[in-house]
Amino acid sequence: MKIGSTRSLGVATPVGRKTTRGETDNTVSAERSISDVSTVMGIPEAKLTPKVRTAVMTLLEEVKTLRAELEGGKKRIDHLERLADQDTLVPVANRRAFVREMSRIMAYSQRYDVPSGVLYFDLNGMKQINDTFGHAAGDAVLRGLANVFIENVRQSDVVGRLGGDEFGVILAQTDNEAAIEKAESLVQVINDTPLIWEGNEIRLSVAYGAYCFQKGETVDDALAHADKAMYAQKRKVKSNGE
Repeated sequence: MKIGSTRSLGVATPVGRKTTRGETDNTVSAERSISDVSTVMGIPEAKLTPKVRTAVMTLLEEVKTLRAELEGGKKRIDHLERLADQDTLVPVANRRAFVREMSRIMAYSQRYDVPSGVLYFDLNGMKQINDTFGHAAGDAVLRGLANVFIENVRQSDVVGRLGGDEFGVILAQTDNEAAIEKAESLVQVINDTPLIWEGNEIRLSVAYGAYCFQKGETVDDALAHADKAMYAQKRKVKSNGE
């Protein structure tokens, strides 16, 4: 914020030398900066001798450089943090980041008595896909599955790969009925979205478990309940011959 006078010092242009638009802009910017500094520090502009002016200009350039370095460092740190939180194969949170976000949402849910839950998905027939089409096809299947989750959940939800062919989705502010409904809609999209691999159509299917957080439980407790619900649903489908 500028305080007091904003007059800038005049700079004489040597006779016979033409200035470009860029030089003019830079000069005006520098003069304003010097004027701002002199005003804030209480130094009368008349006291700005050539040496003081040079010192101020040097200081301003150093500050500008430091700001640029800090901004660059912050961007690199942000990039590294994203890499540390992202799964190495698919564009979703890894298990560590997923557990951290789940802990945060569980704490919010318990504190404000807001229903929230987690969906646990397991891809059926992953071994058969790898054996038939190769591991590259298996990796493509996992990436395709991750994209289905990303494209069909809310921005406030968190998608993560829990390991192997297992995925999780954290549903903030969602009760049990809505969680089951969401899980079934995701299953339907997966069933209707086959992967085309080297001209071969690979049909995908998943088993799911839906669980809403309860007070006093840990992240491990909630994931164990969701995993148990997923296996119960898998057995039910198998017993029905589907």
